[in-house]
Amino acid sequence: MPLPAATTLPSDVTQLRVGLGDRSYDIVIGPGLLAQAGARIAALRPGARVGIVTDRNVAERHLGTVEESLRAAGLVPTPVIVEPGEKSKSFAVLEQVLDGLLAARIERRDLVLALGGGVVGDLAGFAAAALRRGVDFVQVPTSLLAQVDSSVGGKTGINSRHGKNLIGAFHQPILVLADTGVLDTLPLREFRSGYAEVAKYGLIDNAPFFTWLERKWQDVFGGGPARIEAIATSCASKAAVVSRDEKETGDRALLNLGHTFGHALEAGAGFSQRLLHGEAVAIGMAQAFRFSAAQGLCAPADAERVAAHLKAVGLPTRIADIPGELPDTDGLMDLIAQDKKVSRGALTFILARGIGQSFIARDVDPAAVRSFLEAERAGGAHP
Repeated sequence: MPLPAATTLPSDVTQLRVGLGDRSYDIVIGPGLLAQAGARIAALRPGARVGIVTDRNVAERHLGTVEESLRAAGLVPTPVIVEPGEKSKSFAVLEQVLDGLLAARIERRDLVLALGGGVVGDLAGFAAAALRRGVDFVQVPTSLLAQVDSSVGGKTGINSRHGKNLIGAFHQPILVLADTGVLDTLPLREFRSGYAEVAKYGLIDNAPFFTWLERKWQDVFGGGPARIEAIATSCASKAAVVSRDEKETGDRALLNLGHTFGHALEAGAGFSQRLLHGEAVAIGMAQAFRFSAAQGLCAPADAERVAAHLKAVGLPTRIADIPGELPDTDGLMDLIAQDKKVSRGALTFILARGIGQSFIARDVDPAAVRSFLEAERAGGAHP
């Protein structure tokens, strides 16, 4: 299927543009980009110091390649390494990162480079937004989830005990380099987690893409042209939304399909390895469609189809799929009430009239949500 708003370069690298006026930037997608990072960044900021924020696991595999590339281009890299996992999105680790960047003498004309998955991208981006009241940063996402979602659009932040991503800032990168070759080393569970965000773009407003994924998902997992096409299609979809609605005052909220339920479950699981972000989104998307069906908004067959595809790729689709204990229904409702889309106490969900027909539903009845969650926890009869 054709890639919307994409330009295929002679080197088989795909390039997209996020149009934000004088803050517009490119998303570059393809293999071998880590080794090209220095040249591409130096073209934007020649001679800059670059604070590389990464986690220990990514550093072991990819930090050397990036540092060598930066030095070869006349840039001055300094790594700041954090522990992997969602718990690094905290005040304590943010302080550690900021201290490291200040020690590296990163100034306003220098750069922060986020080398890692969504956790590192969110953390490094927020640090860049806060450092000296704002320095530029580059996203170099190394997970599928980060390449198709969190690296694009400028949402940065950390978690609170009250919920996920409640503290942060909109701070756009100046460049996104998505090296598809690094995904070959990604554990299968991490790749599946990222795939949930790929499927999301079909479920929001691109039914033909979802149908294509139903046919091609094994090729996406296997690598090659289908993987690049899926990533580029996802990034093009997000770039178009961000260009229209940077600060999520309108239809950018559609990108949160599955996230209201999912973030509550993720917080309930303690932001732990029990439930990865993409796994939580997968359950949340299946729940959003089941809830929509229960409210008579979409056909039960659509909810069944969504769950069937997510199950086929190995993703969870129900609360019962989460190992260990979770908060009770009251506890989950409290977590949902902390969601960023809540406005003056009114619940907002992204619901669906069908596959590719998602919409923003405001003032959703909390009693209906509570009843739905109780049925979910009891293994209810809905799809």
